[in-house]
Amino acid sequence: MADPALRLPDNVSGNFFVDSTCIDCDACRQIAPRVFHDSGDQSAVHHQPENPAELLSAQKALLTCPTASIGSVEKSDMKIALAAYPERIEDDVFLCGFASESSFGAISYFIERADGNILIDSPRFSGPLVRNIAARGGARQMLLTHQDDVADHAKFHERFGCERVMHRGDIRTQTAAIEIQPAANDPVALSDDLLMIPTPGHTRGHAVYLYRNRFLFTGDHLAWSESRGHLYAFRDACWYSWTEQIRSMERLLDYSFELVLPGHGRPARLPAHEMRRSLERCISWMKEKD
Repeated sequence: MADPALRLPDNVSGNFFVDSTCIDCDACRQIAPRVFHDSGDQSAVHHQPENPAELLSAQKALLTCPTASIGSVEKSDMKIALAAYPERIEDDVFLCGFASESSFGAISYFIERADGNILIDSPRFSGPLVRNIAARGGARQMLLTHQDDVADHAKFHERFGCERVMHRGDIRTQTAAIEIQPAANDPVALSDDLLMIPTPGHTRGHAVYLYRNRFLFTGDHLAWSESRGHLYAFRDACWYSWTEQIRSMERLLDYSFELVLPGHGRPARLPAHEMRRSLERCISWMKEKD
């Protein structure tokens, strides 16, 4: 729980607050934008919840915060918030919440399927989330986009026996036991409706996952820029090769998708033809920055 003694001065007065341990991962601002806002290099409460919906969103942000930097002065019933995750985004795709500090608060996802559920990147191994996933049938696979967002992958594997997938270019000591490690940069069909697409750039072994030609889980490869009005990549957080990331982005033009669901950054939802145009704008912008 956050420490009231470390309450940031930009918080408005009232029950909820953010303390100085905030790492500015942006998760709370995505989950509860009415309550939290950007305050320089951290987040702060700019509006105290005034109705049940706002209270629930603030509680979900509190549970998701990877550094326990969100607190409330008053105790409240958290049962609904604890039961909320995984939370449906659309169809059989869900948001996990419960972000991990070791992944710098990266967002992870859950796909509920009759032939076995799937985790996209690793959330925090938290009791309430683990129980909720178990109640939905556990997880058959865990698809990891890159080395930064593996978090508690080993604990989920031990609990559910899920088969893990990550490109060999990002395998390190703590991920050496991952079961499937594609080594080439060719796409890998994991099932009839699920494709692993290697996208080196942010890291050497980064990959994105395309589900049902609609949902693109992009890790740290691709997100939405509200200020630019198009998809974009993180130039200042490209750890391997910006040139390779541009090439990886160009290869995504061969695919159709409507929802971009990143680990870091804002999601995007557009008709497929508009998403392609936005991706083309992103590539042009990237080449200007090369």
